[in-house]
Parts: sequence; C-alpha cells; structure tokens
Amino acid sequence: MHQISLTLTNLTEQYKLDYVARQACGSVWYRSGDNVLLASVAVDENPTDDDFLPLVVQYIHKSYAVRKIPGGFIKREGKPSEFETLTSRIIDRTLRPLFPAGYRYPTQITILVLSYDGISDLQLCALHAAANALLLSSLDFIPPVSSARIGRIQGSFVINPSKQAMLESSLDLYVSGSRGDILMIEMKGSDESLTEDELMAAISLAKQTIQADCAQYEAKLIPHKAPIKPLPLAQTNSHPHIYEHIATHYKDDVLQAITQMSKSERNSELQALGALIHSRNPTWELESICDMLGLYKKHQVRAMILQEHKRADGRGLEDVRPISIETNILPCAHSSALFTRGQTQALVVCTLGSESDAQVQEDFSGGSKDRFMFHYNFPGFSVGEASMIGGVGRRELGHGNLAKKALESSIPPTKHTIRLVSEILESNGSSSMASVCGGSLALRACGLEAPLVAGVAMGLVINGDQYAVLTDIMGLEDHDGDMDFKIAGTREAITAMQMDIKLGGISQAILCEALHQAKRARIHILEQMEQAARSIVPHTHLLPKGEYLPVPSHKIPDIIGQGGRVIKDIIERFKVSIDVEREKERIYIHADSAQNLHNAKEFILQLIAPSAQYELGEEVDGVVKRIMDFGVFISLPKGNDGLLHISKIPQTMQPLVQFFHEGQRVSCAISGNPKGKIELVLR
Repeated sequence: MHQISLTLTNLTEQYKLDYVARQACGSVWYRSGDNVLLASVAVDENPTDDDFLPLVVQYIHKSYAVRKIPGGFIKREGKPSEFETLTSRIIDRTLRPLFPAGYRYPTQITILVLSYDGISDLQLCALHAAANALLLSSLDFIPPVSSARIGRIQGSFVINPSKQAMLESSLDLYVSGSRGDILMIEMKGSDESLTEDELMAAISLAKQTIQADCAQYEAKLIPHKAPIKPLPLAQTNSHPHIYEHIATHYKDDVLQAITQMSKSERNSELQALGALIHSRNPTWELESICDMLGLYKKHQVRAMILQEHKRADGRGLEDVRPISIETNILPCAHSSALFTRGQTQALVVCTLGSESDAQVQEDFSGGSKDRFMFHYNFPGFSVGEASMIGGVGRRELGHGNLAKKALESSIPPTKHTIRLVSEILESNGSSSMASVCGGSLALRACGLEAPLVAGVAMGLVINGDQYAVLTDIMGLEDHDGDMDFKIAGTREAITAMQMDIKLGGISQAILCEALHQAKRARIHILEQMEQAARSIVPHTHLLPKGEYLPVPSHKIPDIIGQGGRVIKDIIERFKVSIDVEREKERIYIHADSAQNLHNAKEFILQLIAPSAQYELGEEVDGVVKRIMDFGVFISLPKGNDGLLHISKIPQTMQPLVQFFHEGQRVSCAISGNPKGKIELVLR
C-alpha cells in the first residue's frame, strides 16, 4: 500500500494505492479533508463489435456518508439523483476524449462517495479520483487530468472556492483539462455582467491551475502505474480498396447524400447508397461498405469546410439558419413559444405555480426547494425514429440543466414557481439552444419582464494548422466535427456555456475566436427574438394572480384554525394556495384568477378584522352566511361573523340545510365572546 499526499490550490488530496478494490484494473482510495471516495476502473479484455466507445461512468452517493438511512419502503439507494447523473456526465465528458479511435473494450468507471463533510466540492473531488484511477490503471494512453472551479466574489476570481463561498459568487465556471489542453467547460453566470474577455481570463486562470495539478500528478502518481496491458485497437480504415472505389465512382452520390443529411440527423440516404454498392459488389460485406462510406463522407464534409469554406447546406461559416417564432399558440396554457431554426424546432411551454409547487431537492446537503424548473424532452419522432417515449435519460437531464443555467439569472424576483417544458418537435443540431431561445420567449409571454436570452451552438473542424469555427452547427457537423460548444446570454453578458472537445484539447486562441463569433450570432438571434416579443399577446385571463396580505402575528392562528381547518376551507372554497410567513407577519395568496384572489382576500380580511364590541345577551338581526355540519355562520350588523353552534339549535330544526339557507335573516342573541369569537343563540 502506498500513500501519497498532494497540495493543490485550495485543495489537499490524499491517495491510497493498492489499498482496496485490487481486482480492478485501477483504483484509488481518495481523501480530501473528511471526504472519502473510492474510484475504480474495470476493463473487459474482450472487445465489442460496435463502432463506438463502450465507456460507462457511474457516480454514486452512499447515504451512510452523511449518517442517513435512505427513504422509501425498501431503504436502499435506488435511482440516481439529478446531481449524481449530472456529475457522471461531467466525468464522462472529460475522460471520453482521451480514449483513442478504435478502442472497443467495455470500460466501467465507478465513483462511490463514502464520506462527505457537507462543505466540499464533490464534483471536483469525484473527477480527480476517477481521472487518477484511470491514470494509474493498466491503460497506457491516459495522460494526467485535473479540473478547477472558478468563482467570482466581489469582482475577483477565486480558485476552488468552498461550497459556502460559492453562494456569494456571480460566476460558476468548471473547467477540466490535461496538461495544457482544455477538455470540457461548464459555466453559469449570474445577473452580474460577464464579458467574453472576462470569461477568457477566468478560463486562463483555470488552465494554469490544471497545468500545475497535472505536473504534480505526473511526478507523484505515474511512478505507481499498474503494468501495461496490451489492448490492440480496431482498425478504422481497414478496407482501403473499398474506400478508393467509393472515392472514384461514387463521389457525386456521396455529395448528394451529404446535402440530404444536412436537413436531418438521419443517414438513410447513406444507407441506401451502401446497399446499392453492395448489390454491385456482392463479395464485399455490407458492414465494411457502410464503414468506408461513413469515413469518406466525414472526410468530404471536413474538406468542404476547411478548403472551400462551404458547408453541406450551402451556408457560410458564420451564417445562422432561418429563424421563425410564434408565441402563445396553446390557448389553454399560461404561455408558449414555438422556436424554429432551420430543421430544429422547440415548443417551450411555461406554467406558473405557487411556492407550494416548488420541487424539493434531496441531496447530501439536505433538502432544498427549487422554484425554477426546466424540463427537456426529446421524443424519437423529432429525428424520424419509430420509438416509444420513455423515461428521462442522461442527455435530456443534461440539456435541461444547461437551459436552466442559461435562463435562471434572467428571471426577475417573483413569488411564482416556474416550470418550463421544452418539447423538441424536430432536431437537426442545437436543440438545447433552441430550448433556451424558446424558454426566454415563453417567460416573456407569461408576463415576466425578463431580459431575453439567446443561445447558439458552435462547432470546430481542425486539421493540423488549418481550422474553421462554425456558427449554428447542424447534426452532421456535430457528428463529424471536433467540438460542440454551446453558449447563451443576453446582449451584454454570457449566462451559460458548455463545451465538449472530441480531439483531446483546444487552444486558447481558438476558444477566444469562437466566443466572439458566438456573440455576433447571439446578437443576430436576439434581434429576431426582440421583434417577436413586441407582438406577444399575453393570456391575461389565464395567468395566475398573487398578492401579499399583512397579518398581525396574533391573527395568523385565526387564519390557520384548529388543526388547519380554516385555512384548508379557504383553499378549497376559493381555489387558492396560501403561504404563511409568520416571521414577516404576512401571507401570500396565489390564485388562478383575479376573482378568486379577491374573494379569498375579502374573506380573510373579515376573518382577521377587529372584533366589534357586543354586550352579553344583546339581541341582533343577522344574515346566514355559511351552513356547516357543526353550525351556522351568521353575518352580524357591525361587520363580524358569529357562530350559531348546532348544540344551540333545537333538534326540531335539524338537519340544518332544511331550515336555513344563505341570505336568510335570523334573530339571535350574543351568548359569549371567548378569544374574540362571537357565539350566538336563537331568540
């Protein structure tokens, strides 16, 4: 067993090697403060026949890490939380580009959180543990990898701030990389403006931190690397004669198929061409023909971009596809927006609720309420697939989280709980950014004065010293390109960014160029969104209403009633929800209509009105207001209500509904006034 201690920027780490999970291909027992994680790597030495990287990353919380027993009937850890899923994606997106083409060995990376102190950055710790378990494994091609989180507190950048410090930060920038290469970026901004140049400065700081970390990992961990296992890579161009045949005889057919593929994420045209070539060359395997067709197609797409500065659909490198926008097309929804860009179409619907509709998030830090939700759905028909709609996958959670980050800082202060749902109706690249644009318009359409936010997906094709940055990439360019770079923001500032690299790293100069090119596209999209926003006709009659009502603290029990009886009756009768803020001496009434709000407010005002002074035995004439099982509420002349309890009503006048009706005049006498509640008897 070896124990290695490292001191990074605002982070100390301790690794125990050859300590646990020694049957795995690589493992580390990771400790930072009181946090303990176990990261392991397992590799199946039997390659798959599929043409993709069979890598699976699982990040798992153990409830005992925070001294808890799992909830539910079974009392075991079950479905991963949203945080676990998103953290798994961050690790996967960082490590996936490190594997070479032709690697076909099923690989499982598992990170278990065994102890958590409640204040540390688990995403940072988990990636370091996973990356170094992979670094120490028997795979010979893995370089050192690290990550850094950059906050911005009181105008200054802070490296790896604590979880508590991040609450005061106007920036949440997470960068991972290897040595001098950036592999992945996730960023969320706040209402404080963040320009492209300021973001580049933050990324540069993260890059320097990552380089220093990798140097320590290389010096102290690599000497303990496991013996290398020889794992031959699959040959991606193992049929040069087929490739040459396609290039010689079917170039025009491939270019025509590329033109068709630029309008859809499906490759049916290429499959049809493969079947044609196979019919003419039956001795060749269809799978080999399709492999070489795909490779030749990729080379042609990249050559068109790099050499001719032309894209498959005829656009220039900076051109944005045609945009059309419609708002409030769903007559019964609070608001909706149909945003179409090229062959990508998102229907985003906004629903406003009360504070009680907020989503309760359970994680290691305890429960919290989320009053802004963004749900992204990607049905198969959006790309022409005949598939059932099932549960939410990692991709859908990730895209929804990105759109939420982009829009969250633009929402003005409100008591409403907001749920945005993006239904992707067509997809040919950049559906998450279409969701951002549609979501921003849907917020405007439901009456929230939020600044408009636009998003665009950028791409990169690079070959040696040649490179091209692409604006508003389609599915074909995403598949055959080297970078997927999504960025969203207002005219003045960036609100969210996500970048994934497929080639193992990207230079800072290219990244800077992509940021400024994305800003030009963002402003172009915002101009069209602003034009559409000016013609929005809100569904005023459908939008919920809300109002604060000041209530003295000693009157709040009157509103709640014994066992919550009164407040439940108000909620059911007037179709409202009520949030009680006792410490602020107020309540918030939320209703689906102005009339319901008015009726509930008037009832509560009467309920808490100062009691009029009545003498015991004083005779009054009142009007029946409500008939309940336990008695009759009667409105009295001085503006108060009194209760004629069923015990004070003769048996001959029961059941009550047969002898009393609302609006009926009744002669009564005051029989008591305990705690300001007037009791009546019949005269």
